[in-house]
Formats: sequence, structure tokens, C-alpha cells
Amino acid sequence: MATDIVLVMVGAITVGVLAQVTIPLYPVPITGQTLAVLLVGGSLGMRRGVAALGTYTAVGLAGVPWFAEFGGGAAYLLKPSFGYIIGFIVAAGVIGWLAEREWDRRPMLSMAGFGLASLVPFIFGLPYLAMITGQHDITTVLTLGFYPFIAGGIVKWLIAAAIFPAAWKMIRKVDASKQD
Repeated sequence: MATDIVLVMVGAITVGVLAQVTIPLYPVPITGQTLAVLLVGGSLGMRRGVAALGTYTAVGLAGVPWFAEFGGGAAYLLKPSFGYIIGFIVAAGVIGWLAEREWDRRPMLSMAGFGLASLVPFIFGLPYLAMITGQHDITTVLTLGFYPFIAGGIVKWLIAAAIFPAAWKMIRKVDASKQD
């Protein structure tokens, strides 16, 4: 149990750190968060991945400035980018669930899983962005909140696929040591 708590906290911190790798863009910056979500969710599995991203979100809303560009606090709920953070929780669950079913061990399935999990935040982020900005034209919403992220998303899938075996191996060692 203590090991799980530590892993969840390390996962949340990882997302917070990579959130600061930012390319400022209005209304949603390009960040390293999605890469962190893929790695954390996939390596920790569904339950711990969801717990890590839920912790990241709750602690950020409580005021820790670890959302993108050192943002935090309840006022962040009014940011156009907050819907993506909600989607990160679900994305961590999706990639964690797929990893538990060994999708991460087959290159084509791994790439498909990372791609699928990378799209999940948009399901939440785009409607939230539209609501907060008052934009209702789908082309405008996609221009603001989806198109700028395509190339970076593909790069993040590739980075995650390259790093993931090492992350998975490290977590498995930690899990095995708590059973000894």
C-alpha cells in the first residue's frame, strides 16, 4: 500500500514537472503533459495511473502551481485548457488498461494504444475549450485546440514508445520488491 502511494505521488509529480515543458500558445499551450500521462498511466496501470492523474488534478486545483506555465488553484477551472486535464485522467486509465493487457509489448499495438490514449484528452478538452471561450464554430475550435497538437502528439507517441519499456521494467521491479 505504501509503495502504491509513493508511485502515485511520483506519477503526479512527473506530470507536474513535464507540464512545465511548455510552448506558449493561446488558448492552450503545448506541453509535455501528454507524454507524462502516457508514461505514468501505462507504467502504473489503470488504477494507479488514474489515481496519479486524479492526484495531480486535485493538488493543482488546491493551489500547487504545477499545471502548465506554473498554473494552479481553483481559478484554473476557468482556463480553456482545463478540459484537457480532465481528459488526462481518463487517458491514463485507457493506456493503463491497455498496458495491463500487454498492448505495450507489441510494437503495433503499443503505437495504437499510445495514439488512442493521446486522443482522449481532446474528447474532453475541445468541448470545454468551446464552452470557456464561447466558440461554437467547430473549425475554430479545432484550429484553437486540436490542429496545433497533431505533430507534437505524434512525436510524443514515438518518445513514449521508446521510453516505455524502461519505465515498465522499473515499475515491475518496484512491484516485485514489495512482495518480497
